[in-house]
Amino acid sequence: MTYTSKLRVHFDTEWAPNYGGSGIYNDEMLPEEHYTFEIPTENINAMQLFRFFGTVARAMGHDEINIMKGACYLTFNDMRSTEDMRKIAEEFDLTLAEDMQDKFQDWKEAEEEWARLKKGPMGTVLTDEEELTEEQLTNLEEGV
Repeated sequence: MTYTSKLRVHFDTEWAPNYGGSGIYNDEMLPEEHYTFEIPTENINAMQLFRFFGTVARAMGHDEINIMKGACYLTFNDMRSTEDMRKIAEEFDLTLAEDMQDKFQDWKEAEEEWARLKKGPMGTVLTDEEELTEEQLTNLEEGV
């Protein structure tokens, strides 16, 4: 037995001009438009499904930025669990606002460690142009 399925979306629009006077768009606008979008859904994944809905949204007049905002809102909102949002953020290399403090602290500690390693003999600070040799780095790490 073969399984088949389709998703069909109809979008109909009508435009009624103001006949109280002649507008500049009266001759340009179509009085009505009818769109039908259809895709096979037997083997469609979620990314393909959302791409399809993005196509429908563009045909309705939405721009790319608002479509992207809508997708982000579906993912990152109060109705979602924080754990699920973190999983998606991790997959797309994003950081949730509440996690910024931890990232900043990690960065700050790394900067402090780098500043400590860059100190030369007797506390002098090496410039970025001066590079430490392997021996100097080893001595610094060992506290020699």
